[in-house]
Amino acid sequence: MKKIIFIVFALAIISTNYASAHKLISHDDSHRDFDSALVIPDHKISWAIYENLGVNEAKFYTFEAKKGDSFYASIVIPKIQGLENYAPTLVMVGEDNFFRDKVIYENGFPGKEFYEPFGQVTYWERQELRTEIPKDGTYFIVVTDEKNQSGKYSLAVGEIEDFSGENMFTLLPKAWLDTKFFVNDYVSIVIAFGIFLAMCSVPVIAIFKKRKTKL
Repeated sequence: MKKIIFIVFALAIISTNYASAHKLISHDDSHRDFDSALVIPDHKISWAIYENLGVNEAKFYTFEAKKGDSFYASIVIPKIQGLENYAPTLVMVGEDNFFRDKVIYENGFPGKEFYEPFGQVTYWERQELRTEIPKDGTYFIVVTDEKNQSGKYSLAVGEIEDFSGENMFTLLPKAWLDTKFFVNDYVSIVIAFGIFLAMCSVPVIAIFKKRKTKL
């Protein structure tokens, strides 16, 4: 019975948050210039990239697009003490700099909040970029510090959610764990592992009791 309760609880959490999640792009933090830009596989799919950005640093991302494609990108900041006034600059650049769109956050701080149910995290909204691709080619997104600040941000690209049933039990658990590390929520990680260990221990205890009864 306990095992069933745990499984139902875990599935309820995953299925409830399933529809609102971005696909997470993991990385090794090496995308520091145009040549090493992190590849976004399909700019129309809803992706999220978690980043730490130091003073005077920049992170680079790249994608292929067709003329007339709609493009969306946004930056949000996790609601963590010390990041209330953090707002890096978002820049979109085309090949040979033929297309450039710079977006600076100009609203009040700390900003409008929204709650992301998948990771159970509250964010402050920053700038958004919506534009139409002018011609076929390779494009770059650059997130850079222009205020001598360091902090964390999440870059979202695309708006089409694309999770298969298989992803629900593979990518989503990893994405949840990565989210918790991103916002330094180690308590939730400990609790989750505690629940997992408890689930694993139930059949072991049941087998042990069964054998003990036979003896």
